[in-house]
Amino acid sequence: MKEIALSATHKALGAKMVPFAGYNMPVSYEGVTVEHQTVREGVGVFDVSHMGEFLIEGPKALELIQKVTSNDASKLEEGRAQYSCLPNETGGVVDDLIVYRVKPETYLLVVNASNIEKDWAHIAKYNEGIGAEMRNLSEAYSLLAIQGPKASEAMQSLSSVDLAGIPFYHFVVGDFAEIPHVIISATGYTGSGGFEIYCKNDEVQQVWDKVLEAGASYGIKPIGLAARDTLRLEMGYCLYGNDIDDTTSPLEAGLGWITKFTKDFVNSENLKAQKEAGVMRKLVGFELEGRGIPRQGYTITDAGGTPIGSVTSGTMSPSLGKGIGMGYVPVSHAKPGTTIGIQIRKNNLQATVVRPPFYKG
Repeated sequence: MKEIALSATHKALGAKMVPFAGYNMPVSYEGVTVEHQTVREGVGVFDVSHMGEFLIEGPKALELIQKVTSNDASKLEEGRAQYSCLPNETGGVVDDLIVYRVKPETYLLVVNASNIEKDWAHIAKYNEGIGAEMRNLSEAYSLLAIQGPKASEAMQSLSSVDLAGIPFYHFVVGDFAEIPHVIISATGYTGSGGFEIYCKNDEVQQVWDKVLEAGASYGIKPIGLAARDTLRLEMGYCLYGNDIDDTTSPLEAGLGWITKFTKDFVNSENLKAQKEAGVMRKLVGFELEGRGIPRQGYTITDAGGTPIGSVTSGTMSPSLGKGIGMGYVPVSHAKPGTTIGIQIRKNNLQATVVRPPFYKG
């Protein structure tokens, strides 16, 4: 089991540590509900240093990224980020990721922790005929997500960069917490605003300490992965391994907006044909009508109780106070307002298909 740079710090703060994607990670501190509300209403800081970072450089960098990702990276200007995915050859998804254009011929790919080796091998395979320079920085870099409506205000004293002035999915390489060069990115996985800080492992302790110090008067708290999951699910954001995987098409998952057929990429011909023919199933959001908590793997039925799919993500929404989830259903049952059932143990609970986000802020 790998340890992140701040492992001892989290333990000293009373974090409950659990194995996640090969790393020992803080899942909660005070409890998921209070941590969730802290991010929705104020500001919280997550250590997500298990995420992977690949640097793709050189005159062939864009060519490689265009080949392996579904979105159109040629549209990226320096200082901008783009959500994308890595399609596989069989109609599914290798991973979802964020692509950052750092310099004209330098790109940073940020991938899921559980997929670092798989993604690297996949990209390297396609690079054999292209020849971009690839570097895996995953073990050398840490990532802190400072999220919530008060994030910019609480952290402004730590940087000369106007934090509130960085538009969504843009980033700046600048000073933060007395470290001269870190990536300050207006991205996140919570839907409550804020930004993410990429720094070296030997810098992250200083950044963490100063973040907690600067945010103290704003009620900042450290937040674990459990609340990260409830926050992202309230927004309807996909989690790799649950809502998207090697068998789910980006079109089925509602990721057509990051699947651009204006270029050639891995399996683009087959995905284009799927788009033209129409998908057979769709990833939908649903809300339970009664009390209950939907969980991954639970059966989804039609209104008459016939199985039609399964839950990919589910939780009790701390913001809404009701059970919410996502899952794949036939297109015939994907329209918002459709009544479906969720089989929770022996009970079939009524649910309604809704269009995410569940949390409207």
